[in-house]
Amino acid sequence: MITRNSMGLFLLSLAAVMTTMTRPGLAEDSQKRLSPTYNLSVSFDLQTNTLKGIAEIVLPESTDVVVSLGNLTVMSVSLNGKTVEYNKKEGVIKTSGKGTLVITYQGVFRGEGRTENLENAGVVQGGVISTEGISLSGNWYPSLKDLVYYRLTALVPADFTAISEADEITYKERPTGREYSYSFHHPLNGIDFVAGKYREVKGTIDGIDIYAYFFPEDVSLAETYIEYSKKYFEMYNKLLVPYPYKRFSVVENFLPTGYSMPTFTLLGREVVRLPFIVETSLGHEITHQWFGNYVYADFEKGNWLEGITTYLSDHLYEEQKGKGWEYRKKILTDYQSYVTPEKEFPLRDFLGRTGFASMAIGYGKGAMFFHMLRTLVGDEAFYSSLRKFIEKNKFRDATWEDIRASFEETYGKDLEWFFSQWLDRKGISSLDMLDARTLFLKGAPSVSFRLLQKGEAYRLKIPLSIVSGKEKATEQIIEFQKEKQYFDIAADEEPRTLIIDENYSVMRRLQENEYPPVISRLLGDEKRLIVYSEKERDIYEDLIGIFKDEGFVAKNVTDLKDEDIRTSSLFVLGNASPVLKRLFGKVEKPEAGFVLTVKNNPLNAAKVVAYANGNAREEVRLATRKIFHYGKYTTIRFEKGENVAKEIAETDRGMIFELEEPVEGVAPKKSLTLEEIIDNIVDMPVIFVGERHTNYEDHKVELGVIMDLYKKGRKFAVGMEMFQRPFQEAINDYLSGAINEKEFLKRSEYFKRWSFDYQFYREIIEFAKAKGIPIVALNLQSEIVDKVAAGGLDALSEEERKEIPQDMDMADAAYRERLRAIFEDHPAGATFDNFYQSQILWDETMAHSAAAFLKEKPEYQIVVFAGGEHVMYDSGIPQRLKRLTGKEYATLINGDFDDDIGNYVIFANALKPPFSAKLGVTLRKKDDGVVIEDFSLDSAAATAGMKVGDVLVLVDDSKIETVDDVRIALYEKKPYESVHIKVKRKRLLFGEQELEFNVPL
Repeated sequence: MITRNSMGLFLLSLAAVMTTMTRPGLAEDSQKRLSPTYNLSVSFDLQTNTLKGIAEIVLPESTDVVVSLGNLTVMSVSLNGKTVEYNKKEGVIKTSGKGTLVITYQGVFRGEGRTENLENAGVVQGGVISTEGISLSGNWYPSLKDLVYYRLTALVPADFTAISEADEITYKERPTGREYSYSFHHPLNGIDFVAGKYREVKGTIDGIDIYAYFFPEDVSLAETYIEYSKKYFEMYNKLLVPYPYKRFSVVENFLPTGYSMPTFTLLGREVVRLPFIVETSLGHEITHQWFGNYVYADFEKGNWLEGITTYLSDHLYEEQKGKGWEYRKKILTDYQSYVTPEKEFPLRDFLGRTGFASMAIGYGKGAMFFHMLRTLVGDEAFYSSLRKFIEKNKFRDATWEDIRASFEETYGKDLEWFFSQWLDRKGISSLDMLDARTLFLKGAPSVSFRLLQKGEAYRLKIPLSIVSGKEKATEQIIEFQKEKQYFDIAADEEPRTLIIDENYSVMRRLQENEYPPVISRLLGDEKRLIVYSEKERDIYEDLIGIFKDEGFVAKNVTDLKDEDIRTSSLFVLGNASPVLKRLFGKVEKPEAGFVLTVKNNPLNAAKVVAYANGNAREEVRLATRKIFHYGKYTTIRFEKGENVAKEIAETDRGMIFELEEPVEGVAPKKSLTLEEIIDNIVDMPVIFVGERHTNYEDHKVELGVIMDLYKKGRKFAVGMEMFQRPFQEAINDYLSGAINEKEFLKRSEYFKRWSFDYQFYREIIEFAKAKGIPIVALNLQSEIVDKVAAGGLDALSEEERKEIPQDMDMADAAYRERLRAIFEDHPAGATFDNFYQSQILWDETMAHSAAAFLKEKPEYQIVVFAGGEHVMYDSGIPQRLKRLTGKEYATLINGDFDDDIGNYVIFANALKPPFSAKLGVTLRKKDDGVVIEDFSLDSAAATAGMKVGDVLVLVDDSKIETVDDVRIALYEKKPYESVHIKVKRKRLLFGEQELEFNVPL
């Protein structure tokens, strides 16, 4: 909310034409002799929305003066009884002299031109005079720029109660209404006026009269506001200095305001009815009585008010509940969400709240400034400095430099470096860590690491803790002031985890694992799309219009491209939207009313995907504008416009680095045989076996699984990653006996599409063929996977898009990080986003293939053979298949051991693979046939006399047209057999010759 001082910022265009008579810094008695005295008398005509006034400005010395008129109509101007001429077009009166300047004027205030700014709630420009009430702030009288002693008299209707800045308010009944007089003995930079048919309730604390002025329908809230006000005054009188005024009023306004002025706060009708306001915003406004309404701000040199007020109110209340770290994390989240590069500016340049970004800087970064200052100087010096600052600067305009002077005087050290780096630089610190590890030197443990700062280095005090087991073994603060710095920290016990800044004491960018998916990230993104489907557009029409006004680009889901998803934050309307299926697979149907949920964008960690669902247009309409007030939440739900649920997604607390994972072992005597494992999982609808493709023992385990299930009389199919879906017919034909094995291998393009030795899988396939067990080709054709890996999903043609699943879950963050580690070993030039999409597409296709089989044959189980990375930790295929079918599953992982890697880990003894005949040649298909390009060491073909450039014609009786023909011709050969090969070889002068060789294997 806003102080009376900061409210004037919205009229800064007037600054250049206002008076410069009195400068801050004079003692109050001296200032009183030099400052003008402003006697203002006003009356109102509610029916015509008109104010009539007489302003008498007593100038104590001869000086040039400029008076701003705004939109007021001036009837006459005189100085010491002599008419003063002025230029009406300029909207100012310029004169000079000493004595009394008298201005008679009138103004019409209908509240015209007021629009609701959803990013700047509580700020209302302009005034209103109506039968409902009077609310005037800003240019409702001829105004001066500098501090002035005001005396106000106001005539209002007899049934109105009127409030303005005052230590004492009196009134007299007049024939035409009630005449109020306001006594305030301190200089002000402006006054405000509010009146209405209020009910007055009064209380007292520490000699301060506490008033509540509420409309009749809300007067029941008055006692609560008074009791909370007493608590705040009691606290701040002790924490700071005694309250300087004799009275304080909480005033309900019919406009949606949130202002604080000397001696009162003006809160909108809807605001005062919110139950949490007494515990938050009320205290914020009362804190402004010291900062903004006791010590004023020189806004030409920056607005420090909101930072210190936020820190000593909103933040302090959470700190008292042990949740200060949560509030500070919210500050960092808001800054990272709203303050995009084009909206960023130094804290010293903050003048007033105009939107979310400026609020994140002025209020959020400002509060963190004072938190870091408190951390630097200590609690005692911090509060002593604030008290000293207030006493030195009361009733005058103060600056950041005045704050610095008070702190340096108490702290005893130069603080220019601190104020400069946090006030004058754009942005915030950005930290990263490398090489965190545990060292044991001379028998004592320590933790070493390197800290990095991205960009220009800040001078920082950073808290860290080192955790051993479940207890924090070491806590300390390190000083970091370089772009790169090495640290070696002694630890008390064996260190396990290093946590940097877990309580968010440093103004820094959050790391990915700390940064929650919240509404503020959607609202603050510089590139935002609102995605709708035409059939549901009517329900969301009002929401679409409002969010387009706020800068969102509306897009029909049918026009959405992968590039849009990767580069934008999305607001998706309707939980059945195909884009949600594409990203998250399945989104649960929400409860009644209007529900909005935010998730991390699976294709770009810097973006989010929000999705909303409303079961009626009215539910959506009632909730839409309120979304902007719930930026810190991940999920919100409204019923008939009332918030009934809200939550924030859990993320890491601090920058967490695991130093050493505990070493684990198993007791071999307690291990299970494969048969015992199958007994445990025999009834599972789905069994996954994760293999290492080149480990023959893993494939023997797979064979053992299906053999044991067959013995138990189970009805099941085998799903295989090794075959791609377009070749299912070739598999079926082979299993049925319609084609032979060579035709099967050729038609399924096995050697082209799966590079691993066929002998590894031959026993499995032959057992399935012999026992009538179906085999399901799970995989997507490799051309599509490769195309996505190279260019993302947008690279696919319309025909290719028909081949891929329409719903995909890309939101598994842990799986994404494991894939990122795998991606690091890929050749340069590829992008991780495309690689990630291709892997998800791969997994989703296999899950959909298995799901389709189970849907068609619900009486079957399915055993899925796939690479371990597709099965481990339930990622890859398992959870996707469960999402699609709801069926439970078990996972068997070969060889690897880790927590939660699978239901069972299989440790099979290493086995030598079966014999696979090899010629020891590198072959390539060319225009003239299959050509030898190179030989391996100890090549049998080379020993037999074959040469580079030979074109293979026959291998035994098999005609060679492709490289696969060679592999197929060899796979049945046994050790020590020979293979007969016919080749064509070019002669030096006379064309080609045919040669034949017997190559021993």
